[in-house]
Amino acid sequence: MDVIIYATEKSLDSYKFNLLYNKQLFIDQLKTNNLGKRTIDEGSMDEKSGMNFSEYVAILSGNTDLLDKAKLEKQIAGLESEKQAFNRSKYSAKYKLEDYTAELDKAQSRYDRMSLDWNNLQERIQKRSDGIITNPVQLDGLPPNADIKQIGAKLNQLADKARTGGDYEEIGSLYGFQLLVKTEMSQKDGVDIRVNRFLMQGEGNIKYTYNNGLIAKDEKLAAMNFLNALEKLPGYIEQEQKKITEIQKDLPILQEVINGTWSKESRLSELKTELAAVERKIQLSIKQETKEEPAEQTEKQKQTPSISENIVRIKGVRLPRGVL
Repeated sequence: MDVIIYATEKSLDSYKFNLLYNKQLFIDQLKTNNLGKRTIDEGSMDEKSGMNFSEYVAILSGNTDLLDKAKLEKQIAGLESEKQAFNRSKYSAKYKLEDYTAELDKAQSRYDRMSLDWNNLQERIQKRSDGIITNPVQLDGLPPNADIKQIGAKLNQLADKARTGGDYEEIGSLYGFQLLVKTEMSQKDGVDIRVNRFLMQGEGNIKYTYNNGLIAKDEKLAAMNFLNALEKLPGYIEQEQKKITEIQKDLPILQEVINGTWSKESRLSELKTELAAVERKIQLSIKQETKEEPAEQTEKQKQTPSISENIVRIKGVRLPRGVL
């Protein structure tokens, strides 16, 4: 359905549209929660034509200078809004660059320490004649030649009875890695829940787990827990390498945004200069009209007879006003 708006030049329609213009600003501020709305494009009555209320007011006033002023103000508001968005993106890029740089340092540190652990493992690892990696787990309280069942049983015993109070407690070793257990406390439905998690730590001071640190009830699977954790080490190193590569790709882009300059600064200055010229022209026209109005009133007063000179005609007879 087409909506056609009719307005009359030099009438109260100008006043009405000015009220609507102010109401529109207020409503837009509430909708967008933006107190700086008055420095941004005030919106339009018609999405196709783009004419806003201030332009309608200028047209209805019959002064083309006011229309030029409204158009210039709209362009300036749009450019200032664009400039603000550009500056916000620069500040955002600056903070993001700081975060990315810190994250890169952390990722690089983890990558180096994991690589150290992996290299140490490659030097110490033992394999059987068929190429299978051996699992020489050494647990405190067990003989060096303990079999898989003994190791699995010991780990299940620790899973049930260990109480570390939230600290890491060393329970053995595997290929130079420390084997640790930690008791974690939580509550569910008002009931205390105690869980013992098993981890291993190398010279890089990074802790590795398998199955989220939980020991399987099966003795054979329980004994393989730490060896399985070490087999995940290459995957961890690859993840850190990917993260480092992604961050390194983003850093130059962020740096470019931070060092960039807004390309429309000169255009904004030109528009402001034009607006100042139009405003001076409008002020001069207002002063000119103000000077002309008293002169017109004086001329009218000369043409209007005074009270003593006023007379009325009744049936062609001229009588002094005082007679009536």
